[in-house]
Amino acid sequence: MISVSGKNWELKKINQNSIEKLKQDYNFSDIVSRLVISRKFDQTELNTINSDLDLNNVFSKNNDFKKSIELVANSINNKENICILGDYDVDGSTATSLFIRFFESIKHPFFYYIPDREKDGYGATKKLFEKLILKKPELIIMVDCGSTSNAAINFLNENKIKSLIIDHHEINRPFPKADVIINPKKDNGYFEYDYLCATTLVYFFLDLLIQKIKNKIKISDFLIYVLLATVCDVMPIRKLNRSIALTALKDFDIKKNMAFKELFKLNNKKNKLSINDLGYLIGPILNAGGRLGKSTYASELLSSDNLNLISIRSGELIKLNQKRKEIETLILDEINFDKIEKENDDVIVYYSPNINEGLIGIIAARLKDYFNRPCIVITNSNELLKGSARSVFNYNIGRAIKNSHDNNIIINGGGHNAAAGFTLYKADFKNFKDFILKDFLNSGSLRNNVFSYDAEVSSLAFNRTFYDDVKKLEPFGTGNPTPTFLLKDLKIIKTTILKDKHISLILKSKTGFSIKSISFNSINNKLGEYLLNYKNTLNVLGQINENIWNNKKTLQLTIRDVIL
Repeated sequence: MISVSGKNWELKKINQNSIEKLKQDYNFSDIVSRLVISRKFDQTELNTINSDLDLNNVFSKNNDFKKSIELVANSINNKENICILGDYDVDGSTATSLFIRFFESIKHPFFYYIPDREKDGYGATKKLFEKLILKKPELIIMVDCGSTSNAAINFLNENKIKSLIIDHHEINRPFPKADVIINPKKDNGYFEYDYLCATTLVYFFLDLLIQKIKNKIKISDFLIYVLLATVCDVMPIRKLNRSIALTALKDFDIKKNMAFKELFKLNNKKNKLSINDLGYLIGPILNAGGRLGKSTYASELLSSDNLNLISIRSGELIKLNQKRKEIETLILDEINFDKIEKENDDVIVYYSPNINEGLIGIIAARLKDYFNRPCIVITNSNELLKGSARSVFNYNIGRAIKNSHDNNIIINGGGHNAAAGFTLYKADFKNFKDFILKDFLNSGSLRNNVFSYDAEVSSLAFNRTFYDDVKKLEPFGTGNPTPTFLLKDLKIIKTTILKDKHISLILKSKTGFSIKSISFNSINNKLGEYLLNYKNTLNVLGQINENIWNNKKTLQLTIRDVIL
């Protein structure tokens, strides 16, 4: 079915016998059974639908974790000065803040550094370490970076400085010669956890280290940081991450987290914390510092209990995020989406010379969502080019960028399954684009022009019982998307434009059943045109959500598309 947006929508094909078996074995409803099968939940995930999983000692027998704990425990016993080097995104900032809280709790000498995106560039480099060793660290712990920093680690070794890498990005072979590396992509007995972000690995490392040194800090109080990083780094909310999400949301107490409390207050947010709050409210605010030249602000906020500092940093980050939104809107307004569609094939490679370096990642994400294809945005950076990539679920863009580096096409770069960053010479732009397109074809990934919906439902199914049933599969996110349903034969009876961007409307079925609906960011596109002007019956593709206003909960259909 072709929609008014030009998208091809298909129903996910599910074997009816499999649905009936799941209903019988687990006493699930038809819709829960259908969703579980379409998402390929394994036995462990099936168990989380009705109960939580134990998060204790997940990596207690892992050799990389054992060696790392020994390394850091010895440094603590010897009172060695320790440096934490984190990335400037949410994952790097939250991982760094966990270490800050830990070392402060044991009153151990340490310092930390979050690189400036434009001045320092990404990750652990020799140039950066030449600056950091002036503070005389005896151990440097790299979080969310370091896996491709062979030369930088060699420099540390030459200066007799120990090093630990805790990362989840694609890793160089041969590995950097750090004392220990925790990275599932080493394929050293825990590759099945390659979907964990750096903060998750740091959390489990610190949990074991705290047990080893018999410290009393309660690391589980900060499990919400793990979920925050998981969501913002676009890691799948599946398997262990699903258990983390369920536990973190259930146990979260805003009274104990001053940073979240202040951000909620400044944004007039009064509802219970949701996974969408992490991805669409808190995450962008924290990321704004790294994007616009204040890379330490997020770590300072998340690692502090000082109410004055929390208030100042929260306000500054919110202002930076507002500035980011304004710049982003200007950039998107200048993009010719039809031209990009005509000039690109399986992978979108978009070059614009004057985009702010801190925003190329978020523009890549917007284009990826719009075209449902891997997207790379490249801009000028002095005499070089800088790029940021975002990918769809079935194509590992981090591996592609790593391969381009191994083939001497880019100067440096790294990433993971969903996102990557890199630097290249201007003369190599065409070689890079050709390489990426060839890599995509060789990977066996298919260009996905088909959008799927989960089930066709009657407008009468738009009720609290059905919604509560669907909610059993929460939390939704990457790898477990919010279900999309097809509702047929509806008429638009009332529309209201909100903030010059969104359309609020009432849909009515043939039986007279009314559905409160909203379509986000649909002004000035094909979907918005039809919602505002079409008078006949239409079929709507949407997601059922709960809207909370003035402490009153109502169901709302978030419209994704329309089919005439």
